Amino acid sequence: MYNILIGGAAGQGIDTTVTILEKLLKKSGYFVYTTRDVMSRVRGGHNFSTIRFGNEIIRSHSHQLDGIIALNSETIELHHAKLKENGFILCDSKLREQDNKIIPLPMEEMAKELGNPRVSGSIAIGAILKLFGESLDHAEDVMKVSVKQLYYEINIKAIHLGYDKVDARFLHKGGNFHDWMLLSGNQAIALGAIAAGLRFYSAYPMSPSTSIMEYLASKSLETDVLVEQAEDEIAAINMAIGASYAGARAMTGTSGGGFSLMVEALGLSGIAEIPLVAVDVQRPGPATGLPTRTEQSDLKFVVSASHGEFPRMVIAVRDHADAYYQTIRAFTMADKYQIPVIILSDQYLADSNITVKPFDLPNLQDITPYLDNIDMELDEDYLRYRFTEDGISPRRIPGETKALVAADSDEHDERGWITESADIRTRMMDKRLHKLNKLKEELQEPEFIGDDNCEILLLGWGSMYGPIKEAVKLLNKKYNGKYGALVFGDIFPLPTARLLEKAPLAKQIVNIEQNATGQLAGIIREYTGIQCNDSILKYDGRQISAEEIVDILEKGGL
Repeated sequence: MYNILIGGAAGQGIDTTVTILEKLLKKSGYFVYTTRDVMSRVRGGHNFSTIRFGNEIIRSHSHQLDGIIALNSETIELHHAKLKENGFILCDSKLREQDNKIIPLPMEEMAKELGNPRVSGSIAIGAILKLFGESLDHAEDVMKVSVKQLYYEINIKAIHLGYDKVDARFLHKGGNFHDWMLLSGNQAIALGAIAAGLRFYSAYPMSPSTSIMEYLASKSLETDVLVEQAEDEIAAINMAIGASYAGARAMTGTSGGGFSLMVEALGLSGIAEIPLVAVDVQRPGPATGLPTRTEQSDLKFVVSASHGEFPRMVIAVRDHADAYYQTIRAFTMADKYQIPVIILSDQYLADSNITVKPFDLPNLQDITPYLDNIDMELDEDYLRYRFTEDGISPRRIPGETKALVAADSDEHDERGWITESADIRTRMMDKRLHKLNKLKEELQEPEFIGDDNCEILLLGWGSMYGPIKEAVKLLNKKYNGKYGALVFGDIFPLPTARLLEKAPLAKQIVNIEQNATGQLAGIIREYTGIQCNDSILKYDGRQISAEEIVDILEKGGL
């Protein structure tokens, strides 16, 4: 397994170079895991991406580097210490850095000789392929879909030029992932929504959620999905609610700051019992915080967002495949229970590209809204909010029935007419909350990782899945099955069966989260009384790695 870092300033073409290189590596059969670390600025600063690749499935990023492609001196200065003993630094000769690991290459000069100074990134790509013992068999195919036809020939020449200037250092170890997909976490959510029958998406651009809207917009004509860029997040969620009321499967997406503006309308979805899927791609707050970084600090917020009490579901996606399948499930649950379902992701998952096994399409019944089939002759007696045993009332679509399909933000009776009756208020609240009883029967338990007889139980959620899974694997190799972990996807309502089974068997329980207050640990304590003994919390905007988890646990004597 290899890991390379490409770093420089914003505007130096890092993202283009990374995008082409990861496609070439995937074409060679490697499993690819790419993460991006970017500053919130158009030019300047220090940006970098890491591409981890190998012939087996990779669950997360790593800080240990086999190679660095440095587009400026700052990249060498900041990341040199992470290089392995046999690692290398590929950089332009003009940097004049003194280090025996440096492979100097006059990339800018070579690019100018070719006639375009912007192709220096392609020269670097060619050099990297050669260093890792790869061929140029896929270069033409990848370049045809990665650059404009006008620049195709010169970029091919640049790749060949870079390839010929260095010698191979590593053995070729391509895997069997040629036919798998390469996509980001946000693209996985968008594809899941399309597969679920999405018809309307509304949002206001806010990183790191914006690429969901961008991807859906790019596919809108092919998929018959209407994408609306609203004037703000308040408008976006209300548009989605309106579309859902009219019978379309609808979704909105944002980050924590935008979700803050959506919370009153979230309550409208709750009291009017209009299905809604809302995506919160988390970033560090409060306020603007760190717009291009990652965090898991919105959990308790979304669990209780909006005033009053009403049923909702919160699902944290754990990886890219999970993002696809859970998005489909979110639409199913929203329609079935007529509630808002909130999908929690974060910048780490949103902007990382990984190799994913081709997705399965859902069954037709999974993408068909749960609508009531009432005889049209009885429409005049239709009660939109009829009191039922399970709390789920018959749902009809306006315009497809003779009946009035009422909806209002005020408390209402069974017909949907406004009321201030104390008795009806109590019964209607009980009816809505009663949905949770049936919903809890469909919750997915957290995935257990590790040894059934573990002494130390790690708890995590969402994007901590990859780092925790890799950390448990590393730890159990060293400590003979001492560690296990539960990683939650469904978080609210909280599934408790597996937790109540595993927790009493462990000597120590440690929660690992990307926030400052241990929010999952707090929810677990509230609903089960189970107390975590220790916490590993990281909240500097950068995702914790498996190596960091192992190091902290070992230093803590756990």
